[in-house]
Amino acid sequence: MTDLVDLTIAEARKALDEGEFTATELAEAHIKEMEKAKHLNAYITETPDLALEMAKKSDERIKNKKAGLLEGIPVGMKDLYCTKGVLTTAASHILDGFVPFYESTVSEKIWNAGGVLMGKTNLDEFAMGSGTITGYYGCTENPWKRTGDNKTVLVPGGSSGGSAAAVSAGLCMCATGTDTGGSIRQPASFCGIVGLKPTYGRCSRYGIIAFASSLDQAGPMARTVEDTALLMEVMAGFDDKDSTSAQLAVPNYRKALGGDLKGKVVGIPKEYRPSGINPDVIKMWDEGIRWLKDAGAEVVEVSLPHTEYALTTYHVIASAECSSNLARYDGIRFGLRKDGKTLDEVYANTRMEGFGNEPRRRILIGTYILGESRYNDYFLKAQKVRRLIVKDFDDAFKKVDFLLTPAAPSTAVSAEEMKNQDPITVFLNDAFVCPASLAGLPAMVVPSAISSDGLPLGLQIIGKPFAEEQVFQVASIIEKAANFTKQPHRVRG
Repeated sequence: MTDLVDLTIAEARKALDEGEFTATELAEAHIKEMEKAKHLNAYITETPDLALEMAKKSDERIKNKKAGLLEGIPVGMKDLYCTKGVLTTAASHILDGFVPFYESTVSEKIWNAGGVLMGKTNLDEFAMGSGTITGYYGCTENPWKRTGDNKTVLVPGGSSGGSAAAVSAGLCMCATGTDTGGSIRQPASFCGIVGLKPTYGRCSRYGIIAFASSLDQAGPMARTVEDTALLMEVMAGFDDKDSTSAQLAVPNYRKALGGDLKGKVVGIPKEYRPSGINPDVIKMWDEGIRWLKDAGAEVVEVSLPHTEYALTTYHVIASAECSSNLARYDGIRFGLRKDGKTLDEVYANTRMEGFGNEPRRRILIGTYILGESRYNDYFLKAQKVRRLIVKDFDDAFKKVDFLLTPAAPSTAVSAEEMKNQDPITVFLNDAFVCPASLAGLPAMVVPSAISSDGLPLGLQIIGKPFAEEQVFQVASIIEKAANFTKQPHRVRG
């Protein structure tokens, strides 16, 4: 029988219903894999006892023909989602000991559908980073290695790098991520899995620790497009606890998979071919264009002229919003508290010790941006440029049905290299994924090729607002054409 950790969700659900193995056995197989892969540091908090308890309940529901869509499926939960009774840290020292008494809407939907919590996955602190290297609990290691180089530790991308690494390495069958400026899609590309940033408002943000409220969006990560569609069906939906949640019905995304693209037009943004891009990325992109032509799509070049300003605009807005959101961490209400002689000293001591370098840097930048004398010059101007970026996409979608771009300008870099890079260079890893976040559009990454140094590369499909069904269809066509079957090395025994 195929190793249980290599099964897709669709395969595992069918086998569970047919009694080939139990949910408990499936959980046990993943717990063993987690033990062998601790060096990856994909999880901040592992929950094996809770997983077995949840799996046992799943076995009962399966036996009684009451199985949910994710019944018995091992899930990794990004440690930005509040989970009732389970430590939730956002990878920050300032949330030491924080155990929520409530559940995020998305995680609650997953448990109600029968999902089994394997643990809380690692991330950049408060989701601020592109490599899962800024968190208090250490770096996550990408399970992939360059050809002929088993020593160099590569980053899994960020901020959802723990989720991406856990899915890629078989430590769970799917995982949740959050995407603020590419934090699902870039790690999906680096780790050779599928990742979707839904339209802003498609999934509830209630119970997800905020970074930048106008950008943050929950999304699914899995090894196949079908599995991602299944998880998305569970995660999506209106929530009256979230004022930004869209009051729209949730489609059956799996029904959208397959078919052809006759009558559809795909746009190729000319701004996504900057100088210095990895030649392997261009080769994969050209191959992806050919696959869509073979599926019946017409291909046209489009222009998104304000793309060059997207990263700067994103960091101005995100820093300002994070400065506001992180003001609540003061050592008084929850998490870490460092005493002082005065209330101001308590605030200062707690925040100085609790926050790492990256949140401190962004808080300081954001606070500066929001100053009375600088608000118009920075924050307000960034909002105006954001509107122009949205208009670029609106104009493009008058001519095309969806866009095809690379997910990242390169493959995964080494952890040491990223740590030593200046912040601007690190930000460039998100150059292809950031614009869709500013526009609030659905965008999915599908593993599509292996680079000349043996690492995964992903293509990105960007759709119109709330057109996730079409994004899934295109993704399934690319997935079939790419036939991406290579997996990272896994420790066996």
